[in-house]
Amino acid sequence: MTVDTISRPETRADELVPSRYALQVGDIDVLVISDGILPIPAHVLAHNVEPRVLDAWLDEQFLPTEVAEWPLNVLVVRSGDQTILVDAGLGMDPNLKLEKAGQLVQRLDAAGIALDSITDVIITHMHMDHIGGLTIDGTHERMRPDLRVHVAAAEVEFWKNPDFSKTVMPEGFPHALRETAKRFMEQYGKQIRTFDKETEVAPGVVAQLTGGHTPGHSIVRVTSGGDRLTFVGDAIFQVGFDQPGWYNGFEHDPEESARVRVKLLREFAETREAFVATHLPFPSIYHVAVAGDAFRAVPAVWDY
Repeated sequence: MTVDTISRPETRADELVPSRYALQVGDIDVLVISDGILPIPAHVLAHNVEPRVLDAWLDEQFLPTEVAEWPLNVLVVRSGDQTILVDAGLGMDPNLKLEKAGQLVQRLDAAGIALDSITDVIITHMHMDHIGGLTIDGTHERMRPDLRVHVAAAEVEFWKNPDFSKTVMPEGFPHALRETAKRFMEQYGKQIRTFDKETEVAPGVVAQLTGGHTPGHSIVRVTSGGDRLTFVGDAIFQVGFDQPGWYNGFEHDPEESARVRVKLLREFAETREAFVATHLPFPSIYHVAVAGDAFRAVPAVWDY
């Protein structure tokens, strides 16, 4: 996998919108891949404010107030002789009828990335839209037998008996999340390598525990030749720039999630480095600037 080979693939007639974006971080190749779109009730975006306040914000952003369409983004990182998948998208839960998501396997194939070429997987957290792509029928069998799956120890422990008491999720999601996490552990448990605070998965590729969204939520920092890019998973949502204190319904510890979010946004504003998030609009490469008591999202200019 190189920037040249993955950024100029053949065009598929049935896919007329971009679904992958290649960039360089020093000597490391990075590919952002869209797993599709996850439609959810818009009120999930913030449950600690009045609905009319959230509706007003959505209207100001030219977004619908009934259903929010979350982008789903993952990374493929090539460092040395290792090919690393960061998160794995939604997969396909037929009970939830989420037809616009679960595109990762097909889009890896379209980019010329065989599943058995992936040496490592980093899971930011074990929500189904981050692990589901690894659990759909036939995927595990196509992965290499010596695959290494890196997950924070706190995350593995949490999903043995997950606590949803502080979440505000749509009906059916808690059950689906539990079942997908259970299936993931059954399939990949023997290949999981846990870490406590951080681990270097490959030269310049470090997974780092943040907590907050889930107890074991982690981010992935890519560093090479003075360049940096961080994949923040679900630490930052679209609403989080100018309303970092609003609680997302999928956050298991909303107060800690807000603390983590503000810390990261302040860091990125100071360093001016780029970051990628799971649920920001594709290709999800952003900078951040301070804007009074909050922040301002600055999308990176596409590199053609």
